[in-house]
Formats: sequence, C-alpha cells, structure tokens
Amino acid sequence: MIKVLLFAHLREKVGVEELTLIENEGIKVKDLKSWLTKNYDLQSLNQVMTAVNEEFVTDEDIVNAGDIVAFIPPVSGG
Repeated sequence: MIKVLLFAHLREKVGVEELTLIENEGIKVKDLKSWLTKNYDLQSLNQVMTAVNEEFVTDEDIVNAGDIVAFIPPVSGG
C-alpha cells in the first residue's frame, strides 16, 4: 500500500488530500505520476516536487509498499 499526499491545486482537483493505492507498489515515481495523470487527470505532475518518506526524489526512484509520497507544487508569492 502506498499513501499519496496531495497539496494545493492537486488536492482541489482530486477532492481529497490523501490517496491510498494498493496496486501500484514497486514502481518508479514517473510511472506513479503517469498513473495519477491517467486516473485523476492531474496534468501538472511534471511541474511539482516529489518526496518519498520526507526526502526529495527523482522520477527514476522507486516507490515501495509502505512509502508515503508527497507531490508538492511550486510556491509563489512575496
């Protein structure tokens, strides 16, 4: 099971702040992004930072069972 945390506009688009995925274990971050884009129409995932277990990762890193993945959009303001 993988827990996915969504912030800002991603949370608004999906309608929840957290998803629990059972079938997507042992996959690359980029494949998880593709799955979420396909199933939740999250077109902007290529523009967000990704953290797994509170450490920033690349799209080539692997997400495993028990991991917590956070998609963090860029922050703007001043």
